[in-house]
Amino acid sequence: MLDLIHYRSPAGSLAAYLTPLPKDGKKHPAIIWITGGDSNSIGDVWHRADPSNDQTAAAFRDAGIVTMYPSLRGGNDNPGYREGMYGEVDDILAAADFLARQPGVDPARLYLGGHSTGGTLVLLVAEMDPRFRATFAFGPVASPEQYSPDVFPLPTSDPAEIKLRAPIYWLDSIRSPVFAIEGEGGNADTLALLRKYNRNALLHFALVPRATHFSVLAPASRLIAQRILADTGPKTGIDFSQTDADALMGQ
Repeated sequence: MLDLIHYRSPAGSLAAYLTPLPKDGKKHPAIIWITGGDSNSIGDVWHRADPSNDQTAAAFRDAGIVTMYPSLRGGNDNPGYREGMYGEVDDILAAADFLARQPGVDPARLYLGGHSTGGTLVLLVAEMDPRFRATFAFGPVASPEQYSPDVFPLPTSDPAEIKLRAPIYWLDSIRSPVFAIEGEGGNADTLALLRKYNRNALLHFALVPRATHFSVLAPASRLIAQRILADTGPKTGIDFSQTDADALMGQ
């Protein structure tokens, strides 16, 4: 079950789905999940999806992790307009502000995840702000030039606009753990490019054999959910290594 709520961002009042808040008097970990495609809007995340393409992040809420799916400026019936991974960063940070204040949520155990365009967007967010205990970017790209115009709504001929939205230029700005994850049948070339130019020890890469851009999501999310539940120390000890990736899909 998901509740339709609203949170306030610089763009105005934006809609989101939120799992029911726990009422056991304890503080629980929480994750913000940004979907792919038109990441400004929320699609169907409440129905069960096929494991070969489960973009719903259901593994987190199934594990008892408070899960928030924010829509962003210009999406659904929201105010503002789609800025192509620019002002949307502020919307996600505003969603984190909202989530951290909710009863039953541990503000020291906030996580961030996203897939495809959502993966690129959460990578940009992590480059801007270190508040998340860990970020999981599934299938990000190095630059929005790799997207079609319906996904990236600004002219790609302006180098300054591109650079502001291209995670590859800001990898050194990451100040909390980030895990970039992709199936070998997905954006593997992009993952390799990001890895080539990365010099930041907080950014980790995992390429999952025998997985696609979509089939990687369900098993990886289940494993990450268990790691989040176990990540209870004063500092994060969470990991998603290449060893984990190699074993993820079985033989």
